[in-house]
Amino acid sequence: MPQALPVRVVVVTMYESVLETGDHFGEFRLWVERLPLNERIPFPHGFRDLRYNSEKNVIGIVSGVGTARAAASMMALGMDPRFDLTQAYWLVAGIAGVNPLEASIGSAAWVEWVVDADLAYEIDAREIPAGWSTGYLPLGKTRPYEEPVEADGARWVYRLDPGLIAWAYQLTADLHLNDPPELREVRSRYLGFPAAQVPPVVLRGDEVSGTTFWHGALLNRRAADWLSYWTGGRGRFVMTAMEETGPCRHCLFWHAPAASTWGAYWCCALAATIQYHRLG
Repeated sequence: MPQALPVRVVVVTMYESVLETGDHFGEFRLWVERLPLNERIPFPHGFRDLRYNSEKNVIGIVSGVGTARAAASMMALGMDPRFDLTQAYWLVAGIAGVNPLEASIGSAAWVEWVVDADLAYEIDAREIPAGWSTGYLPLGKTRPYEEPVEADGARWVYRLDPGLIAWAYQLTADLHLNDPPELREVRSRYLGFPAAQVPPVVLRGDEVSGTTFWHGALLNRRAADWLSYWTGGRGRFVMTAMEETGPCRHCLFWHAPAASTWGAYWCCALAATIQYHRLG
Protein backbone atom coordinates (compact mmCIF):
# COMPACT_ATOMS: atom_id res chain seq x y z
CA MET A 1 0.00 0.00 0.00
CA PRO A 2 1.46 3.44 -0.92
CA GLN A 3 2.59 5.68 1.90
CA ALA A 4 -0.12 8.11 3.01
CA LEU A 5 0.32 11.72 1.97
CA PRO A 6 1.25 13.91 4.95
CA VAL A 7 -1.21 16.71 5.70
CA ARG A 8 -0.38 19.66 7.92
CA VAL A 9 -3.50 21.74 7.23
CA VAL A 10 -6.95 20.91 5.84
CA VAL A 11 -8.73 23.93 4.31
CA VAL A 12 -12.49 23.31 4.33
CA THR A 13 -14.81 25.32 2.10
CA MET A 14 -18.41 24.56 1.33
CA TYR A 15 -19.09 25.59 -2.27
CA GLU A 16 -17.52 26.71 -5.50
CA SER A 17 -18.61 26.96 -9.11
CA VAL A 18 -17.72 24.24 -11.58
CA LEU A 19 -14.61 26.24 -12.49
CA GLU A 20 -12.12 26.51 -9.63
CA THR A 21 -10.14 29.33 -11.22
CA GLY A 22 -11.09 32.55 -12.95
CA ASP A 23 -13.15 35.60 -12.08
CA HIS A 24 -16.25 34.30 -10.31
CA PHE A 25 -17.75 34.16 -6.84
CA GLY A 26 -17.01 31.20 -4.57
CA GLU A 27 -15.20 30.10 -1.42
CA PHE A 28 -12.48 27.86 -2.87
CA ARG A 29 -11.07 29.70 -5.89
CA LEU A 30 -8.58 31.97 -4.11
CA TRP A 31 -7.15 29.07 -2.11
CA VAL A 32 -6.59 27.17 -5.36
CA GLU A 33 -5.00 30.13 -7.12
CA ARG A 34 -3.01 31.83 -4.38
CA LEU A 35 -1.77 29.17 -1.97
CA PRO A 36 -1.75 27.47 -4.48
CA LEU A 37 -3.52 24.13 -4.39
CA ASN A 38 -2.20 23.06 -7.75
CA GLU A 39 -2.58 19.26 -7.58
CA ARG A 40 -5.94 17.60 -8.15
CA ILE A 41 -6.75 14.35 -6.31
CA PRO A 42 -9.82 12.27 -7.25
CA PHE A 43 -12.27 12.00 -4.35
CA PRO A 44 -15.12 9.70 -5.43
CA HIS A 45 -16.68 9.42 -1.96
CA GLY A 46 -16.89 13.17 -1.44
CA PHE A 47 -18.65 16.07 -3.10
CA ARG A 48 -15.86 16.90 -5.57
CA ASP A 49 -12.15 16.31 -6.16
CA LEU A 50 -9.61 17.45 -3.58
CA ARG A 51 -6.77 19.91 -4.13
CA TYR A 52 -3.29 19.50 -2.63
CA ASN A 53 0.01 21.36 -2.27
CA SER A 54 2.78 18.78 -1.83
CA GLU A 55 5.38 21.36 -0.78
CA LYS A 56 3.28 22.81 2.04
CA ASN A 57 1.33 19.60 2.76
CA VAL A 58 -1.96 21.49 2.62
CA ILE A 59 -5.11 19.87 1.30
CA GLY A 60 -8.31 21.66 0.28
CA ILE A 61 -11.84 20.30 0.18
CA VAL A 62 -15.17 21.61 -1.07
CA SER A 63 -17.61 19.80 1.18
CA GLY A 64 -20.85 20.69 -0.58
CA VAL A 65 -23.68 22.96 0.56
CA GLY A 66 -25.75 21.88 3.56
CA THR A 67 -24.88 20.10 6.79
CA ALA A 68 -25.47 16.59 5.42
CA ARG A 69 -23.09 17.00 2.49
CA ALA A 70 -20.50 18.74 4.64
CA ALA A 71 -20.49 16.05 7.33
CA ALA A 72 -20.41 13.21 4.79
CA SER A 73 -17.57 14.74 2.76
CA MET A 74 -15.54 15.46 5.87
CA MET A 75 -15.95 11.92 7.19
CA ALA A 76 -14.99 10.52 3.78
CA LEU A 77 -11.78 12.55 3.93
CA GLY A 78 -11.08 11.57 7.53
CA MET A 79 -11.39 7.86 6.74
CA ASP A 80 -9.44 7.99 3.48
CA PRO A 81 -6.26 5.90 3.92
CA ARG A 82 -4.44 7.91 1.26
CA PHE A 83 -3.91 10.78 3.73
CA ASP A 84 -2.10 11.01 7.07
CA LEU A 85 -4.22 13.50 9.02
CA THR A 86 -2.96 12.63 12.49
CA GLN A 87 -1.05 15.92 12.82
CA ALA A 88 -3.38 18.08 10.75
CA TYR A 89 -4.92 21.40 11.65
CA TRP A 90 -8.40 22.03 10.25
CA LEU A 91 -9.50 25.46 8.97
CA VAL A 92 -13.15 25.91 8.03
CA ALA A 93 -13.40 29.09 5.95
CA GLY A 94 -16.73 30.10 4.47
CA ILE A 95 -19.07 32.98 3.85
CA ALA A 96 -21.69 33.94 6.42
CA GLY A 97 -24.42 36.36 7.33
CA VAL A 98 -23.44 39.05 9.83
CA ASN A 99 -25.32 40.48 12.78
CA PRO A 100 -25.51 44.22 11.96
CA LEU A 101 -25.42 45.04 15.67
CA GLU A 102 -21.89 43.61 15.82
CA ALA A 103 -20.06 44.04 12.50
CA SER A 104 -20.32 45.04 8.85
CA ILE A 105 -20.52 43.11 5.62
CA GLY A 106 -17.08 42.04 4.41
CA SER A 107 -15.79 41.50 7.96
CA ALA A 108 -14.19 38.22 8.99
CA ALA A 109 -14.71 36.59 12.38
CA TRP A 110 -12.68 33.93 14.15
CA VAL A 111 -15.30 31.75 15.80
CA GLU A 112 -14.95 30.10 19.21
CA TRP A 113 -18.55 28.93 19.73
CA VAL A 114 -20.67 27.24 17.05
CA VAL A 115 -24.28 26.60 18.07
CA ASP A 116 -26.69 24.40 16.12
CA ALA A 117 -29.93 26.20 15.23
CA ASP A 118 -31.66 23.29 13.47
CA LEU A 119 -32.49 20.81 16.24
CA ALA A 120 -35.43 22.39 18.07
CA TYR A 121 -39.18 22.68 18.49
CA GLU A 122 -40.94 25.45 16.57
CA ILE A 123 -44.43 26.87 17.06
CA ASP A 124 -45.89 29.23 14.49
CA ALA A 125 -45.02 32.72 15.77
CA ARG A 126 -48.60 33.86 15.06
CA GLU A 127 -49.88 31.31 17.58
CA ILE A 128 -47.40 31.57 20.46
CA PRO A 129 -48.54 32.51 23.97
CA ALA A 130 -48.57 36.17 24.95
CA GLY A 131 -45.27 37.20 26.48
CA TRP A 132 -43.12 34.78 24.48
CA SER A 133 -40.38 36.39 22.41
CA THR A 134 -40.23 33.47 19.97
CA GLY A 135 -41.87 30.19 19.02
CA TYR A 136 -38.47 28.49 18.88
CA LEU A 137 -37.90 26.14 21.82
CA PRO A 138 -35.06 23.85 22.87
CA LEU A 139 -35.94 20.17 22.56
CA GLY A 140 -37.47 18.82 25.74
CA LYS A 141 -38.55 22.25 27.00
CA THR A 142 -42.00 23.82 27.21
CA ARG A 143 -41.08 27.50 26.79
CA PRO A 144 -38.31 29.50 25.15
CA TYR A 145 -34.90 29.32 26.82
CA GLU A 146 -36.18 27.27 29.72
CA GLU A 147 -33.61 26.45 32.38
CA PRO A 148 -31.73 24.34 33.11
CA VAL A 149 -29.92 23.94 29.81
CA GLU A 150 -29.77 20.28 28.81
CA ALA A 151 -26.67 18.62 30.21
CA ASP A 152 -25.88 17.00 26.85
CA GLY A 153 -25.24 20.38 25.30
CA ALA A 154 -22.71 18.80 22.95
CA ARG A 155 -25.61 17.99 20.65
CA TRP A 156 -26.00 21.72 20.05
CA VAL A 157 -22.77 23.40 21.11
CA TYR A 158 -19.23 23.17 19.78
CA ARG A 159 -16.47 25.14 21.44
CA LEU A 160 -13.22 25.47 19.54
CA ASP A 161 -9.88 25.84 21.30
CA PRO A 162 -9.93 29.39 22.78
CA GLY A 163 -6.13 29.60 22.77
CA LEU A 164 -5.91 28.66 19.11
CA ILE A 165 -8.63 31.16 18.19
CA ALA A 166 -6.89 33.91 20.17
CA TRP A 167 -3.62 33.14 18.39
CA ALA A 168 -5.24 33.25 14.94
CA TYR A 169 -6.97 36.52 15.78
CA GLN A 170 -3.75 38.07 17.04
CA LEU A 171 -2.02 37.22 13.76
CA THR A 172 -4.77 38.74 11.61
CA ALA A 173 -6.35 41.52 13.69
CA ASP A 174 -4.54 44.32 11.86
CA LEU A 175 -5.18 43.06 8.33
CA HIS A 176 -6.64 45.63 5.95
CA LEU A 177 -9.69 44.06 4.30
CA ASN A 178 -10.96 45.07 0.87
CA ASP A 179 -13.56 47.85 0.94
CA PRO A 180 -14.57 48.66 -2.66
CA PRO A 181 -17.10 51.39 -3.50
CA GLU A 182 -19.87 48.82 -4.06
CA LEU A 183 -19.44 47.53 -0.51
CA ARG A 184 -19.45 51.02 0.97
CA GLU A 185 -22.69 51.80 -0.88
CA VAL A 186 -24.44 48.72 0.56
CA ARG A 187 -23.14 49.55 4.02
CA SER A 188 -24.45 53.11 3.88
CA ARG A 189 -28.04 51.87 3.81
CA TYR A 190 -27.91 50.55 7.36
CA LEU A 191 -28.87 53.75 9.11
CA GLY A 192 -29.08 53.39 12.87
CA PHE A 193 -26.65 50.46 12.90
CA PRO A 194 -23.22 51.96 13.65
CA ALA A 195 -21.42 48.59 13.65
CA ALA A 196 -22.84 47.79 10.20
CA GLN A 197 -21.54 51.04 8.69
CA VAL A 198 -17.86 50.82 9.60
CA PRO A 199 -15.31 49.36 7.16
CA PRO A 200 -14.83 45.58 7.36
CA VAL A 201 -12.50 44.28 10.06
CA VAL A 202 -11.17 41.03 11.48
CA LEU A 203 -12.80 40.30 14.82
CA ARG A 204 -13.65 37.55 17.25
CA GLY A 205 -17.28 36.46 17.38
CA ASP A 206 -19.48 33.40 17.50
CA GLU A 207 -21.81 31.64 15.12
CA VAL A 208 -25.32 30.27 14.94
CA SER A 209 -25.33 27.49 12.33
CA GLY A 210 -28.49 26.36 10.55
CA THR A 211 -29.72 25.32 7.11
CA THR A 212 -32.49 27.91 6.74
CA PHE A 213 -31.70 31.31 5.21
CA TRP A 214 -33.39 34.04 7.24
CA HIS A 215 -33.51 37.82 7.56
CA GLY A 216 -35.13 40.26 9.98
CA ALA A 217 -34.79 41.96 13.34
CA LEU A 218 -36.89 39.45 15.31
CA LEU A 219 -35.07 36.44 13.90
CA ASN A 220 -31.76 38.20 14.55
CA ARG A 221 -32.78 38.62 18.19
CA ARG A 222 -33.77 34.96 18.36
CA ALA A 223 -30.35 33.92 17.05
CA ALA A 224 -28.58 36.07 19.64
CA ASP A 225 -30.74 34.70 22.46
CA TRP A 226 -30.30 31.11 21.21
CA LEU A 227 -26.53 31.39 21.18
CA SER A 228 -26.47 33.05 24.60
CA TYR A 229 -28.72 30.33 26.05
CA TRP A 230 -26.57 27.44 24.85
CA THR A 231 -23.25 29.06 25.79
CA GLY A 232 -24.35 30.26 29.22
CA GLY A 233 -23.91 33.86 28.14
CA ARG A 234 -20.29 33.33 27.14
CA GLY A 235 -20.82 33.51 23.40
CA ARG A 236 -21.53 36.61 21.31
CA PHE A 237 -23.66 36.27 18.19
CA VAL A 238 -21.75 37.81 15.28
CA MET A 239 -22.16 35.42 12.35
CA THR A 240 -24.68 32.93 11.04
CA ALA A 241 -23.84 30.17 8.58
CA MET A 242 -25.04 26.80 7.40
CA GLU A 243 -22.62 23.85 7.39
CA GLU A 244 -20.20 24.37 10.29
CA THR A 245 -21.92 21.96 12.66
CA GLY A 246 -21.25 19.15 10.17
CA PRO A 247 -17.46 19.52 10.19
CA CYS A 248 -17.50 20.09 13.97
CA ARG A 249 -19.44 16.88 14.56
CA HIS A 250 -17.18 15.00 12.15
CA CYS A 251 -14.09 16.09 14.06
CA LEU A 252 -15.57 15.02 17.39
CA PHE A 253 -16.54 11.58 16.08
CA TRP A 254 -13.26 11.19 14.23
CA HIS A 255 -11.24 12.29 17.25
CA ALA A 256 -12.85 9.64 19.45
CA PRO A 257 -10.36 6.92 18.43
CA ALA A 258 -7.51 9.48 18.70
CA ALA A 259 -7.20 9.79 14.93
CA SER A 260 -6.60 13.52 15.15
CA THR A 261 -6.65 16.45 17.55
CA TRP A 262 -10.03 18.12 18.04
CA GLY A 263 -8.28 21.17 19.48
CA ALA A 264 -6.47 21.81 16.19
CA TYR A 265 -9.57 23.24 14.54
CA TRP A 266 -10.36 26.81 13.42
CA CYS A 267 -13.47 28.36 11.98
CA CYS A 268 -13.33 31.70 10.15
CA ALA A 269 -16.59 33.18 8.84
CA LEU A 270 -16.57 35.95 6.22
CA ALA A 271 -19.66 38.15 6.17
CA ALA A 272 -21.28 38.13 2.74
CA THR A 273 -24.81 39.14 3.76
CA ILE A 274 -26.48 41.08 6.59
CA GLN A 275 -29.23 39.47 8.62
CA TYR A 276 -31.58 42.43 8.24
CA HIS A 277 -33.32 43.62 5.11
CA ARG A 278 -31.71 46.66 3.52
CA LEU A 279 -32.98 49.76 5.26
CA GLY A 280 -32.05 52.66 2.96
